[in-house]
Amino acid sequence: MKLLFVHQNFPGQFLHLAPEMQRRGHDVRAVCDAVNNCPPLVPLSRYSFRPQPVDPAATRLGRTYTMTSDRGVVVARHCRSLRERGYVPDVILGHSGWGETLFLKEVWPEARLLVYSEFYYQGRGADAGFDPEFQNAGFDQVMIAQGRAAYQAQAVVHADCGLTPTRWQASTHPPLLRQNLEVIFDGVDCNRLTPNPAASFSLPNGRVLKVGDEVLTFVNRNLEPYRGYHIFMRALPAVLAARPEAQVVIVGGDETSYGQPPKQGGKWKDVILNEVRDRLDLTRVHFTGKVPYDCLVNLIHVSRVHAYLTYPFVLSWSMVEAMAAGALVIGSRTPPVQEMIEDGVTGRLVDFFDVDGWSAALIDALARPEAYLSMRKAARAMVRANYDLRSICLPRQIDLLTRLERGWHTASRPMAQGAPAT
Repeated sequence: MKLLFVHQNFPGQFLHLAPEMQRRGHDVRAVCDAVNNCPPLVPLSRYSFRPQPVDPAATRLGRTYTMTSDRGVVVARHCRSLRERGYVPDVILGHSGWGETLFLKEVWPEARLLVYSEFYYQGRGADAGFDPEFQNAGFDQVMIAQGRAAYQAQAVVHADCGLTPTRWQASTHPPLLRQNLEVIFDGVDCNRLTPNPAASFSLPNGRVLKVGDEVLTFVNRNLEPYRGYHIFMRALPAVLAARPEAQVVIVGGDETSYGQPPKQGGKWKDVILNEVRDRLDLTRVHFTGKVPYDCLVNLIHVSRVHAYLTYPFVLSWSMVEAMAAGALVIGSRTPPVQEMIEDGVTGRLVDFFDVDGWSAALIDALARPEAYLSMRKAARAMVRANYDLRSICLPRQIDLLTRLERGWHTASRPMAQGAPAT
């Protein structure tokens, strides 16, 4: 088939699927933003998007739609030039998050359109207003959050099918849209993440951590409240006091991926660190910034305890990767995490805001690693059985593309199920 991927940050969620389809002999291409410097895994066509400033007073609740639809227009015009040169895909797979797919059916009405719709904004019940320390929870904020969903709804309505990675993320969509979604996780490479007793990780100060060392890890793309960085850091003083041999490794950048930057200025990393700095032994707290993936895998292998927190929002790959690698994951008791972790069976769950509870859980897991061996094994087994890239997720994704190319779509069918909810 002729398959076109559309993602401003390509490959994004299509890191494995796009090259695999090319390897199988399909004509695979991708469209991305010109500022994306990704390696050309498949032939790339880049569009240039230079948005005009949006006046919030004039656009009001429509300001997000204005930005996303403007990008959609730019992408559509770029794709129209591809059509004029004779290119017509059989199937288009694009991320709905930035408006890129909004008008592609106007360019290629004969193509099947599959949108990756990983999250649907809501005024209540998900991330909006979850953390009153950093979010306003008034009615205006409810309307703003709900207003952001306009372009997401349009993207799914105009598609032949939607794809979302977890059942909880699918559940954020309204029922009328949910029935057109297929739930297939992105997948983690369980073979690459096989526990490695010989693994080691070099800290910025030159010290080398090995399997068996008392290592506590925290990993996210960026260190920010959406991923519970503030809760983790507030739990650390008690952990370090109780565990004098513990080494804490924190991976992540200092940008803002989700939510707002600090009102007082600066970076979330420093704002929260400064709050607890005088109660921490900073010789045992190591900030690495972002690290290459091979280094991240080695770090997970030497980790005795891996902490993961998130608002009710998109689930991070890193948590499932840690489980696949056989790490003990202590996660926040929030819906995206609860879908993956059964408390006391495949890991531990702690209420997101319970700082003392986090300290106690981390201290116990660091002190008694042998008591948690069965959870580590059960977590890896669960991921292998339900979320393995090669044996589970890629085959399901490829099957969906094949069925879509042949004219099948999910409308009026029950939402496809992933692993059993826990």
